[in-house]
Amino acid sequence: MQVKSDSRILLDWYKLNARDLPWRVRPCDRENGLKANPYHVWMSEIMLQQTTVAAVKKYFEHFTQNWPDLSDLASAEEEDVLKAWAGLGYYSRARNLFKCAKTVQLNHNGRFPEEEARLLKLPGIGAYTAAAISAIAFGRHAAVVDGNVERVLSRRFAIETPLPALKKEVKELMGELTPDEHPGDFAQAIMDLGATVCTPRSPNCLICPWMDVCEGRKLGIAETLPRKAPKKEKPLRRGMAFLVVRSDGAVLLRKRPDKGLLAGMSEPLTTPWSVDAPLDDLQLAPFTLDWDLRDELVRHTFTHFHLEMSVYTASVAQDFETPEDHWWSSPSEISGEALPTVMRKAVEIGCRA
Repeated sequence: MQVKSDSRILLDWYKLNARDLPWRVRPCDRENGLKANPYHVWMSEIMLQQTTVAAVKKYFEHFTQNWPDLSDLASAEEEDVLKAWAGLGYYSRARNLFKCAKTVQLNHNGRFPEEEARLLKLPGIGAYTAAAISAIAFGRHAAVVDGNVERVLSRRFAIETPLPALKKEVKELMGELTPDEHPGDFAQAIMDLGATVCTPRSPNCLICPWMDVCEGRKLGIAETLPRKAPKKEKPLRRGMAFLVVRSDGAVLLRKRPDKGLLAGMSEPLTTPWSVDAPLDDLQLAPFTLDWDLRDELVRHTFTHFHLEMSVYTASVAQDFETPEDHWWSSPSEISGEALPTVMRKAVEIGCRA
């Protein structure tokens, strides 16, 4: 049967070409007695959501050095987890990572469930992540579908259905293709194929193990797949950031609300963001000070909107009274604060000489 042949071809390719990643157990590693670590698989999959492998490596290594196993992470302080996550983006993932660790520790005796259905009940674990953990960490048959899988299979079978409707067809195909033996290897193989050979632009078809069976290549449409529905234009929101800088160089920070965008993260004082918010209304300043407007705007893009923020700075004396729940962060401490990227940009612009 062609489906089984496709699977065998790809597994043979993966055995020779699997990427060496810090959270991965390759076929050659397994032959030397190593087994997948569910904690590592889970953490890497959460980190890899909407983030590149290159960006995740150093965060994964930092987290596993600070919290070597699930019980360590479950007993950590949430603020420390958020600080360690700063710069990786999509901060709800960090909060859910912490919640999930505590849930597994308290309700599952520190062991991740093996079944997709039970994994789906854990904080921060969706359909893709549940399938990936089940297949990769526990060797259970599961259809693992991410962007790489969608691209590879849409090309292999010349599926012209546009995203997001394509996802259902790919899920069914992945279920048929995934073998009962080493399903985790197969999932990682097809993701590696998409990341290294069947790339979004200029796929290297000449070295692809599925070159001879790829319908997209035969029809000359491989590089145009997967088809995508037209994107909606993102709105532009605006706001203002106010950096209060003490005479010793410390910056005044506060914690964002526990719910909503960037929940629980640190920030300098800012105004709410909206499409009609001003960039230069000092009546919105938190204090009556001699504010200096910086020439550079903070520009940042979130999933659903673009943001522009003007940055104002003001210098104050050591005895400046601060509101409750605000704190001073010294120049030596600021890098360790749980500042999301957009707020770190504001601080850098405001503190620039």
